[in-house]
Amino acid sequence: MIRELKMDEYEKCKEIREMASPPQSEDFFEDFTSGNRMIYVYERDGKFIGEGALVYKNSDPDYTIANQRIYMSRLMVNENYRNQGIGGQIIDFLIEKAKSLGFTEIAIGVDKDNTTACHLYKKKGFTTILFEGEDEGGAYFKLMKKIDKERSQ
Repeated sequence: MIRELKMDEYEKCKEIREMASPPQSEDFFEDFTSGNRMIYVYERDGKFIGEGALVYKNSDPDYTIANQRIYMSRLMVNENYRNQGIGGQIIDFLIEKAKSLGFTEIAIGVDKDNTTACHLYKKKGFTTILFEGEDEGGAYFKLMKKIDKERSQ
């Protein structure tokens, strides 16, 4: 089941990922508490095993355009549950959520060497390359998908 994360459950996301990586974790939490970041979790038997977020406004203008493009952030699945289709389900859910909020585009960043994620994003329609470059984390793409008003992929 995928559902919106409640404020008092934020620390429970440690089941999915390592949250002790400031300052990024602090920025994510601030975005979450301000309402700029909506976090959704994939939950099974009371355990969080996957996560994805939608961010309304990002400091990088490639990722968000007011009332047009929303940013999909922090898509991850606990390593013990990978390759079971959970990531794809979270992506589909986030695309539908973005569509229901009135957005016509959704963007994501992905490391070039993360071939599994790159393949999944391409399969889900993230085929427009907004930017290709490198930062302190290495080479990456900014990808975008147009959201079909009738139905999402």
